[in-house]
Amino acid sequence: AELDVLVQEMPVNLEALVLLCAWCALRVGEVLELRRRDLDLNRGVVKVTRAVSWVRGQTIVGTPKSSAGTREVSVPPHIVPALEQHLEKYVRPGRDALLFPSVRDHQRHLQPTVLHTAWRKARAAAGREDLRIHDLRHTGATMAAMTGATLAELQSRLGHSTVAAALRYQHAAKGRDAEIAAKLSDLARPAQE
Repeated sequence: AELDVLVQEMPVNLEALVLLCAWCALRVGEVLELRRRDLDLNRGVVKVTRAVSWVRGQTIVGTPKSSAGTREVSVPPHIVPALEQHLEKYVRPGRDALLFPSVRDHQRHLQPTVLHTAWRKARAAAGREDLRIHDLRHTGATMAAMTGATLAELQSRLGHSTVAAALRYQHAAKGRDAEIAAKLSDLARPAQE
C-alpha cells in the first residue's frame, strides 16, 4: 500500500522510475541511465549495462557498481503496462533516448535534486519521511526473497558480486517464514481457545 502511494505521489513522468527501482530492485543510478534500447518489454526484461553518477556536479556514465551489476532483470508482468505507457508518453523516439531525461533538455540526465525533491514529497504523502529512494531497491530485494528466490537468484537479480550481500534479503524472508508458521498454528487451534 505504501508503494502504491509513493508511485501515485510522484510526478507522472517519474512513476515508472519508482516501479523499476522497487519491483526490479534497480539502483537509482542504473535507472537514470536506462535508454529505450535497454527495455525489452516483448521479452519482459530490462538490460542493465551502465549507471550514471555525479561527481562535483559533473555527470559520469560508467559501468554498474560491480562486474556482476551488468545483467538482465526480468520485469514483473504487472508493471509492463505502466512501462509501455511511460515509453509512449515520456520517452523520445530513438534507441538512445533516456527513459528519465531532464525535463528542460531531453538529452541530459535527470538531475538528482529534481528527483529527490519529488521523492521527499511522495514519501511525506506516504507517511514515510524515513525512506531513502535507495530503500526501494531493498524493498524489491526483500519481495524477491519472499517469493522463494534462492541466494544465487537474488545475487543475479541484484547484480551483487558476493553471496554475502544477497544474504541480507534471505534473512528478511526467513523472518516472514516464521510469521507464516505462527499463522499456521493459529489455524490449528480451535476457535474457542
